[in-house]
Amino acid sequence: MRRAFNLQLSLLVWAVISGPVAAQTLVPSQTLRPGHLVTATDVMVSEAGHGAFTKVSQVVGLEVQRVLYRGRPIQAGDLGAAAVVQRNQIVTLIFQTGAISIATEGRSLGRGAVGDKLRVLNLASKNTVVGRVSETGDILVNQE
Repeated sequence: MRRAFNLQLSLLVWAVISGPVAAQTLVPSQTLRPGHLVTATDVMVSEAGHGAFTKVSQVVGLEVQRVLYRGRPIQAGDLGAAAVVQRNQIVTLIFQTGAISIATEGRSLGRGAVGDKLRVLNLASKNTVVGRVSETGDILVNQE
């Protein structure tokens, strides 16, 4: 019994002294700028540091949100969904309530991915409205 305890204690001491085990994480293979869509060649697996992603498939197609430097682990807030609406882009504003649907043109005042809230200038009335970006790039106004 005492021998088993000593063996467990020895293993515990060895684990504490040896330090934390490095986990695999993704790092950029080059400096990536905001707005860049990540491809498989933009990232590599590293043993250094702790990041949010461990597989290349988790990041391919996402958009860089802030500058990522070569060799530094990629964190969750560093990447996001790709923007489908760009700043100053002419978009279709759609207001729907019941059976009534009104569509007009607007100018986006920001960038946004599907589901993001965006401010848009209604070109007809010159009023600013807020709406959500749809899969088609239209802005759905007054929809919760």
